[in-house]
Amino acid sequence: MSRTIDGSGIDRVLQSAVDDGAVPHVAAIAADADGVFYEGGVGSRVVGEAEEDVTTSTQFRIMSMTKMVCTTAALQQRERGELDFDAPVEEYCPEFADIKVLEGWDGDEPRLVEPRSKATVHHLVTHTSGLGYWFWNEELARYETATGLPNVVPGDAAALRAPMVAHPGERFNYGINTDWLGKVVESVAGTTLDVVVKEHVTGPLGMDDTMFALDDGRKANVVGVHVRGEDGAWSSIGNVLNDTPDWWAGGHGLFSTPRDYIRFERALLRGGELDGARILQQATVDEAFSDQLRGLTFPEEILTADSGTTDSLRAGPGWTWGYGLMINNDDIPGRRRAGTGSWAGLFNTHFFVDRTTGICASIYTNSLPFITEEAWKVYGDFEEALYSAL
Repeated sequence: MSRTIDGSGIDRVLQSAVDDGAVPHVAAIAADADGVFYEGGVGSRVVGEAEEDVTTSTQFRIMSMTKMVCTTAALQQRERGELDFDAPVEEYCPEFADIKVLEGWDGDEPRLVEPRSKATVHHLVTHTSGLGYWFWNEELARYETATGLPNVVPGDAAALRAPMVAHPGERFNYGINTDWLGKVVESVAGTTLDVVVKEHVTGPLGMDDTMFALDDGRKANVVGVHVRGEDGAWSSIGNVLNDTPDWWAGGHGLFSTPRDYIRFERALLRGGELDGARILQQATVDEAFSDQLRGLTFPEEILTADSGTTDSLRAGPGWTWGYGLMINNDDIPGRRRAGTGSWAGLFNTHFFVDRTTGICASIYTNSLPFITEEAWKVYGDFEEALYSAL
């Protein structure tokens, strides 16, 4: 039986966040190994229209919270001996051999060079291949503007031709690595990523509301992505992403509900198993929650190159990256313990799994820009209220 807590303090955090306009709506959930012990939701699914509040059963675009699901599929293939993390990516995806490194500019012309070494699958899993995202890299943003190459949002497969902005294995650089990892997974499996995820992750865990393409019934339960108008009021700009992309994006493609995704979190918390279904071995989970950067450091600050999409990520010192997870090396007073694995999604969703305390939790809005000061504060206030209630 899961624990019982007084969740009134968490309720107040969520209500205040919406009342103060910090977020347009918010849902949150927390669990331990035995089950869910907190759920809450405040605010309209589509602000300014039908007053239908979000709940933990509402569909959210979870964006980069997809990455750990895709990474899990890759780790499963490694466990079965089908995928070698130290093999070059081009062994599984020959077209990857065409990816060059953007080293600078000759006037308005990008200067592309061959990478000094071959990027491996391990590089993709740990964001050390040199691939980036336009919103956190000015050079890549300039390249996409200069060449007309699309970013990943429209779902055009051409986005995967984006160059690296660092040589493989030389620094952590958050980017489209997991989209390429999804292509590797597909190559190994001989089928598409949606099928792999359904058969090996979401299906075994009973996550029936987690998928790349919503059916008509679930579309009626999805949250619109919200932005502020000039008057500061929130309004929906709809779905934003393409519902029929050229590829299923391992880096950002999933819809889920808080109730569904907490099952995935609980499986990680429990060492890879939930309700008799094992998705990973305990040793693999332990690896995922440990430093995998091989001597590289996680940046204390990643500056925004597109303020309409995201603020800067100011993590500060004491963080690293495992397999699909950002790991804090030290306890955070009143909050998560050292060794907690976490990550977030571009539309302001966030999850963490604290194996020392024995809890996992996630909090959801669908809004832009990502990690604004207000949204970041809501994350922290939720976490502090949750730990205070334990």
